[in-house]
Amino acid sequence: MRYKFFRKVAAIVFRIAMLGYVNVSVADDAGATMDPNGTVATFTGYALVTCFDDGNGPADNLTASVKDTSLPHENLLVNLQIIKGNRAISTTDPVSGDGSFSPEVRVHGGNGVYLLLVNKTSAGARSFLVSYHCITESGAHTGTDIVVQQFE
Repeated sequence: MRYKFFRKVAAIVFRIAMLGYVNVSVADDAGATMDPNGTVATFTGYALVTCFDDGNGPADNLTASVKDTSLPHENLLVNLQIIKGNRAISTTDPVSGDGSFSPEVRVHGGNGVYLLLVNKTSAGARSFLVSYHCITESGAHTGTDIVVQQFE
């Protein structure tokens, strides 16, 4: 019972954090803290990002990067993966807590639902920020929705 309550609270906090990080430049950013107690090495965030034509044109790809916003910690890194259909790619913020984003990655999957995963390399609490954007073939930002499915 307590575990289910924590999962629901964590999902709500993650969603609120995502809404709070929306940038004026129509960027889509979301952040939260994985494994606040620092005991779950396999902690994973899983969200579905839907790309759609919002009048700017159909999506060509989903582009994303991740930034570890925690204090530096050796050998504790934050990873991000994008999956759609038979395509997948990943990136890692290579320096824990340096304030810089990982290299940007993209999956060319057009309109539709992409799986976005965030995890870490070992036990320890990690705060992070994900920047994700549905992009048209011409490079314009287009419709982007996100729904968190798991955060545990």
